[in-house]
Order: sequence, then C-alpha cells, then structure tokens
Amino acid sequence: MAMNLANAEGDEDEMNATINTTPLVDVMLVMLIIFLITIPVVSASIPLELPKERNVPTQTKPENIVIAVNRDGEIFWGMERVPDIETLVARLKVEAVKEPQPEVHIRGDAEVRYESVGKVVVAVQRAGIYKVGFITEPPAGAAAR
Repeated sequence: MAMNLANAEGDEDEMNATINTTPLVDVMLVMLIIFLITIPVVSASIPLELPKERNVPTQTKPENIVIAVNRDGEIFWGMERVPDIETLVARLKVEAVKEPQPEVHIRGDAEVRYESVGKVVVAVQRAGIYKVGFITEPPAGAAAR
C-alpha cells in the first residue's frame, strides 16, 4: 500500500490513500498458475494394479482342449459339434480329473453373441477346470513388430 504524506516542497496535500494492486495481481497470477499445475497431479483415484498388455503366443499341447463357438452359437470340441451345454459339462468333468489338469482354449467368432461364449465359460467352471484362455487374432500392426 502506498501513501504520500507530503510533497517535496513541503506543502501538505491531501493524503493519497489508494491501494497499489500490481503486487496483488502478480501474487494472484502466480497462485493461479500453481493451482492449475498441481490440480491434475492431486486428482484422487483408487489404487489399482492394472494388467499389463502382453501378447504371448499360445503353445498348443495335445492335452489342451480347444472349444470353438461359431457365429450361430454352436459349440465345437475340436472339430466335433457338441449338442448341448450339459454334454459339454459332462465331457469337461472327465477331463478335469486328469493330472495335470488341461487348459481350455475358447475360440469365439467375432460376430457371436457374448451369451454363447459366457455359457461355455460357465460350463468350464461347473466342470472344475481352472485354466481358461481366449484365442484371438493379433492386431494387424502387431505382426510387423
């Protein structure tokens, strides 16, 4: 705050009681910049460990079970069509008791309803098989890497 009490000639004029706002504006601009920079850093989020993307080629072993679901929802064990879910569960239960337990690889058509693939996953769970994987095609650019 600036105040003039007397002029250089010694005459007393009225007191100048105006506030110099330049330092106030400078401080406010600095604080605004600091807040704009720190707000995105402080944003709260739930601490999670997100899965890392990895493209691991599957190693097809003879003991792995490959189940395919075509776009019409029909289920195939290898190349053989499975008539219904109960037949699939019964066949999977026979495989589930083997040591080591085989992996189930599910190949679902890109146009199939999720419900059809979900029924296969539930059947695998009902049979007691722990290792389930989904077979997908790598992205077009991934082959060039």
